[in-house]
Amino acid sequence: MITRRNLIQLIGAGALAGAAAPAAADPEIDPVTGLSLQALSEGRRRGYTPVSTPNGRSLPFTMKDGVKQFHLVAEEVEHEFAPGCRAKCWGYNGSTPGPTIEAVEGDRVRILVTNKLPEATSIHWHGILLPNGMDGVTGLTQAGIQPGETWAYEFTLRQAGSHMYHPHADEMVQMALGMMGFFIIHPKDGNTDNGPPVDRDYAIMLHNWALHPGTYRPDPSIMQDFDLWTFNSKVYPATAPLLAKTGERVRIRLGNLSMWNHPMHLHGHRFWITGSDGDRWPRSSWRPEATHIVGVGQMRDFEFIADNPGDWAFHCHMSHHTMNAMGHSIPNTLGVDQSGVEDKIRSMLPGYMAMGKNGMDDMSDMAGMMGGPPNTLPMGGGKGPFGSVDMGGMFTVLKVRDELKGHADPGWYRHPKGTLAYRVSSDPSLVPTTTHKPDDQPGMPDMPGMNHGG
Repeated sequence: MITRRNLIQLIGAGALAGAAAPAAADPEIDPVTGLSLQALSEGRRRGYTPVSTPNGRSLPFTMKDGVKQFHLVAEEVEHEFAPGCRAKCWGYNGSTPGPTIEAVEGDRVRILVTNKLPEATSIHWHGILLPNGMDGVTGLTQAGIQPGETWAYEFTLRQAGSHMYHPHADEMVQMALGMMGFFIIHPKDGNTDNGPPVDRDYAIMLHNWALHPGTYRPDPSIMQDFDLWTFNSKVYPATAPLLAKTGERVRIRLGNLSMWNHPMHLHGHRFWITGSDGDRWPRSSWRPEATHIVGVGQMRDFEFIADNPGDWAFHCHMSHHTMNAMGHSIPNTLGVDQSGVEDKIRSMLPGYMAMGKNGMDDMSDMAGMMGGPPNTLPMGGGKGPFGSVDMGGMFTVLKVRDELKGHADPGWYRHPKGTLAYRVSSDPSLVPTTTHKPDDQPGMPDMPGMNHGG
């Protein structure tokens, strides 16, 4: 039984640091990697590479009678998906996803959970082997943690691997609003029987949000038609790049607590699927891929050697998952001459510009010129060295360089001479025509409102 007296003793002054301000405000934590001096020191001492959570951070701990003690505070957070788009979300310790918990196989851990939400909550330790009464399923293994209460979860870690934590109380609302995080368990004694150690270890949470245009709170009732698709609750261009020096072994731990499966694709490298919730797999089970589906509720570890310098895209291959402020049920205007309609609308809405006849490539530039609903991002809008990167959502850049200065972004890649694609001609008459019209549709014209193959 946790009494008021021993609760105060358990928490202690140090454990409350876990509920402090976000990492960028803490001089003990690197604002780029989220790694604390404590995490770096513990990794060196125990023989593992600490996990970096891009756009996130790790959770500090204190030692209490031989137990690693962490403190999570469930609370409403003001979250920015990208500049120009903020929302009232729910998370832990001031952020969504919550801070990453790191420990080592064999450790005994105690996680104190304080509820500052307006409703009851709990925490389930996804994929972790533990006593039934610590599993965190409201009504089944425990009563809900009521607003204002602090509960303790305590267990010994019997496995290694990539794991997650999230509520099992009003999940539809609480997870839709951002309540989730990583729980990474490193193998004891730096065990590398199943493969060599990694030089860089990243953790990325895949999630989706229904933040309708012009609104400021995610809608938890949406089942499929989401507006934002995120890496660690950020959309491109706000997703932090992944950095690696040429020749380094890199691991990306991917957790999926969204409502969709995600075929994750890395450019410029072949990676191996090396692990899941069940720890790092035996090397005989590794398989090479360029794209791999991470299912709902799954963890998957990607590993690769960063042997190809450049700026390489890493993204979900569902095309609408790499866009922001998605619109569904909109008219298909491909091939439609809108000039007459455009003139009529301009008489009521000066400056209106029709889009979509030739595709949506100009959407980002148009959105910048015309504006849009408040608190709403354009579908894509990141700027690259050659113009707009027509991507948003689940997209980031792996930056591989021969030399890196700490964790600083090295800027855009400078391509060696002779390695950059180039224009041959701007005259379409010089390019052989290969267009073929089906025999049953000879000379089909472009007609208002009609879409056809060709």
